[in-house]
Amino acid sequence: MAGGSKLRARGVIVGVLLAVLTVLTACAGPSQYYEGTGLHDITTAEVAGGWENVEGTRVVLRENGTALLEKLDGQDFDFDEGWRLSGTGTWQLRDDEGGQVVRLSLTAGTRAERRPLATTTDASPPESPSTYAWTFYVDRDQHDELKLFFFYGDPDIGNTYVMTRATTTAPPSK
Repeated sequence: MAGGSKLRARGVIVGVLLAVLTVLTACAGPSQYYEGTGLHDITTAEVAGGWENVEGTRVVLRENGTALLEKLDGQDFDFDEGWRLSGTGTWQLRDDEGGQVVRLSLTAGTRAERRPLATTTDASPPESPSTYAWTFYVDRDQHDELKLFFFYGDPDIGNTYVMTRATTTAPPSK
């Protein structure tokens, strides 16, 4: 019987350790420890131009470091607030250890609107920041085309907000 008690005690200890590890890693979603795409050879000229996503967001990154934004959602948990920002700002391509990123800052907002949500009937403008900064990771798709993305919502889920080259050349409205 003494051997059975020791075995049971070890089983309890292992179970407790597994439970502790589960709790410690429960909030370690993909975006929290994402280190980048590993790309280090992209030029500013390659990133400059028009970008869009399927939600109607449009961004123009000019080679002189200025930017036009239309209906750009917040990243990470800010996305859950439901606002979309339009206006002007600045951008720069930076080379971080894990890969290149685009830092985009809204410096003069012209409009804030609510993202269409199935669960709300409130059409009033959402409470939104007057300035905001995004960090887009720079990557290439399966066709070697550039794409920009950031994580949004709950970091445990790892949702990505992807921007691809704009199919039209018209700048976003002001």
